Amino acid sequence: MQLQDILYSQGFGTRRVCAGLIQQGWVHVYEPNQGADPVLCVNAAAEFVAQGLRFRVQGVDWPYAEKAYLMLHKPAATECSQKPSTYPSIYTLLPSPLRLRPQKGAVQGVQAIGRLDQDTTGLLLLTDDGKFIHRMSSPRHHVPKVYEVTVKHPLDARQISQLLAGVVLDDDPKPVRATACEAVSEFHLRLTLTEGKYHQVKRMVAAVSNRVEALHRSQIGGLRLPCDLTPGQWRWLSEADLTSIAGVPAAVCSAA
Repeated sequence: MQLQDILYSQGFGTRRVCAGLIQQGWVHVYEPNQGADPVLCVNAAAEFVAQGLRFRVQGVDWPYAEKAYLMLHKPAATECSQKPSTYPSIYTLLPSPLRLRPQKGAVQGVQAIGRLDQDTTGLLLLTDDGKFIHRMSSPRHHVPKVYEVTVKHPLDARQISQLLAGVVLDDDPKPVRATACEAVSEFHLRLTLTEGKYHQVKRMVAAVSNRVEALHRSQIGGLRLPCDLTPGQWRWLSEADLTSIAGVPAAVCSAA
């Protein structure tokens, strides 16, 4: 695969822009058996095996990724929208190539899998793999999500049992149940859900006569939000991460 095509596929601009980056000396390639340092390449048509390739563009190291899989620690006061209405978009937290990865149709770049409210923090997954988005979003796969909930009023056993037994929300007569629920402390509720209804956590807590004061998603499937990933930071997902999330390995190129 030509180097200009590799850069294009990774979101570094049009093929002409990518060729210009290469010809102007902004691209180095990590080649096998060439030592630890990347080698300057100024030939846009130079051929490389894309899978497993690592390269440096304008001083930043990148892995080749046929599909991008990321985790983001969503901070408060951000919106999971490409066209935010009030707060900054989470997409502004990502580098330009991840936002500009070419896709078929109108969609471009990585997309958030599901949404968190502007005041909700925590683990958010992003990808440009449509099949993975569908698998993670489909209710029949029942991928559990764990939320750390700060409530206004003290928790009691009745509230916990109600959430486990099921509560009725305004728009659906069928009870919605928590897969797991525990009072970590008097005002800290840990709630596990496998559904993704609108404002579900807030509405479920309201249904048991309490109120959400703060909401944080700490885990999706078997993947926990790393302690060293601070609000606003992102990270590539490894194959092990993907397996822990959905139980199905994916062809991933990780920066790890």
